Amino acid sequence: MKVRVRYAPSPTGHLHIGNARTALFNYLFAKKHQGDFIVRIEDTDIARNVETGIESQLSHLKWLGLDWDESVDKAGDKGPYRQLERLDLYQKYAHLLLDKGLAYKCYCTPEELAEERDALKAKGYDKLHYSRKCLHKPEQDGPYTIRFKVPNDHAYTFNDIVKDDVTFKSEDIGDWVILKRNQIPTYNFACAVDDHLMDITHVLRGEDHITNTPKQMMIMEALGWEPPRYGHMTLIVNEQHKKLSKRDESIIQFIEQYKNLGFLPEALFNFIALLGWSPKSDDEILDKETLITLFDEQQLSTSPATFDKEKLHFINNRHIKKLSTEALIDLCKPYLQAAGIGKHEDEIWLESLINVFKDRLVYGKQIVELYQNFFNETFTIEEDAFEFINQVEGVKPLLKTFKSNIENIETCTPDALKQAIKAAGKETSMKGKNLFMPIRIATSGAMHGPDLPQMMNLLGQKRLIHRIETTLSKLQ
Repeated sequence: MKVRVRYAPSPTGHLHIGNARTALFNYLFAKKHQGDFIVRIEDTDIARNVETGIESQLSHLKWLGLDWDESVDKAGDKGPYRQLERLDLYQKYAHLLLDKGLAYKCYCTPEELAEERDALKAKGYDKLHYSRKCLHKPEQDGPYTIRFKVPNDHAYTFNDIVKDDVTFKSEDIGDWVILKRNQIPTYNFACAVDDHLMDITHVLRGEDHITNTPKQMMIMEALGWEPPRYGHMTLIVNEQHKKLSKRDESIIQFIEQYKNLGFLPEALFNFIALLGWSPKSDDEILDKETLITLFDEQQLSTSPATFDKEKLHFINNRHIKKLSTEALIDLCKPYLQAAGIGKHEDEIWLESLINVFKDRLVYGKQIVELYQNFFNETFTIEEDAFEFINQVEGVKPLLKTFKSNIENIETCTPDALKQAIKAAGKETSMKGKNLFMPIRIATSGAMHGPDLPQMMNLLGQKRLIHRIETTLSKLQ
């Protein structure tokens, strides 16, 4: 039997990191098993649908590196792939359940249902199940919903890919609405019908959906269908081990935001794949094809997945380091232009700037911040750097000699600056750390940074001389 999985977003907003993980794991699973990956649009919550919601979901999945075999933009023989275009199917199966006596029409108004629930609460009941007062009610002309008649004393057990055996009892589930008054299906009913008609073999989703599973299973059982194999992935939590909430502003949570900041799609794909799955690999920097090869659903974690921002930054930085100079320029140039940086500089200057910061760059837009800090007219020396340079014996003669050498350079280039450093060391008998570190600190304000001659060349003679003079004035 061919593996068929689905990612089924609602077009109610942007692609969230949690939904992206669901899509990505289904994609990896399908590719690993030479199966089909379907994107189905669950748009029956009309009030919450956003006009551009479908386009946003699909475009950001594509940007992330996912493709699919069937969807609204890639027709297959199991469509349509939007639930609002499948209403006749849901109505057909809802009425089939009516005819079999496994569902019934409920004529209760929303006000009557609210009163019933309030009465149960007042009596201290935990289970606010519908009373079934419409179960044997004769046909009426008024509006109605269709409720599924939950079997008595029935257990719904399934072997979860992540959690092993899970059981729900029917006594914990009241008769529930499968078709609303407007003839639009409820989530669990539509989901069960679609999974069967689309030949879905496996359902990988977040564990917040696990309580939906028995409702979907009872529909399939009532209609004589075999349910798919379910797998419920653990929650994503923040660094305080609390469930990731869309209101948590300490973590960027939407794929579009990462794209706009200049994160690389291949890096984000890499990072998301490690949220709740541990591949058998010593390396964390993995491309898509390697992740497909390594993917094993049996290794999905049973513990919550922690969203580690530092790990994301590390992975993106490592992927950035793999870029060619041309690709890196393409990544950074739009952010520099938007900030009005380098308007009158040539491509050689731009290439030098980007190469200087390549090793430190976490995401594309950060190039602006690195530039502004680097070229800050108010030159400051980090505390630990000043402490170091202030205790180096002979540092003042070294810096004065180096400053003089710079002033005598006719054409400032990395090679000319490298020779100026060597000459200063030779003239003052300084070498090694006591030569290079004071010059780095006096010109950059820090003990560590990019290639020294490249960095100084980018600063230019005038700024270098000014910074050395500022450093000399601060030394004892």
